Amino acid sequence: MDFLTGLFPPGKRGSRDTVLAVENRLVPLEFIRNSRARHYILRLTPEGVARITIPWGGSKTQAHAFAQTKTDWIARQLERTAKRRQVSEWKPGSKILYRGEWVPIAVKIEHGRQVVEYGDQSFVLERNESHLKVAIEKRLRGQAEAEIPPLVFAAARLHEVTITQVQIRNQRSRWGSCSSRGTISLNWRLIQIPESVRDYLIIHELMHVREMNHSPRYWSHVANACPEYQKAEQWLNRHSELLR
Repeated sequence: MDFLTGLFPPGKRGSRDTVLAVENRLVPLEFIRNSRARHYILRLTPEGVARITIPWGGSKTQAHAFAQTKTDWIARQLERTAKRRQVSEWKPGSKILYRGEWVPIAVKIEHGRQVVEYGDQSFVLERNESHLKVAIEKRLRGQAEAEIPPLVFAAARLHEVTITQVQIRNQRSRWGSCSSRGTISLNWRLIQIPESVRDYLIIHELMHVREMNHSPRYWSHVANACPEYQKAEQWLNRHSELLR
């Protein structure tokens, strides 16, 4: 949930001796000094603490002033945390992210069977499926396995990229990857994100077939294939918690 990407060396401990007013709540502040940091870095922890890394030559006063300029960002992150907690319960009425939209989960009884609905999907909950989250995630992954590989192969043909295989995986730290043998692996959670962002991630991995790095040459390939890729990157940065 980083506002800026930075380095947080293990074992570094911070001081928590003040709070920040964010809308109608008080958010604890924690300060961590890091001599290798080049700028102030703000991160919101899962516990709701605004953790600020202070660079060499910086001060708590300046760190506090920096945090005050980011109250809107903190408020958005707190709202997303609340939504994640709601989603983690996975019960009727909870909302899940599906094709870029937050949609409610509904459970109905039809002919003595439980029918689960979300977005444009509807399926019967089997008697041995006692956990709603497990059942819906299984359904989402099945959708991804059916929909995404054909899209990847079609994009590969369009951009004249040769690939050998497309895998849909349950990755926890990345959206996708590309092997030197031309295997594209993508996270099943692509079924949850906006189609424009999904299409960008497909192109992102396809361009690695041409350049197995993130060099300027690689990004020029991405820009040619997806001119508005930066908008997709911004969306992914704002929703990085989806992988956790």
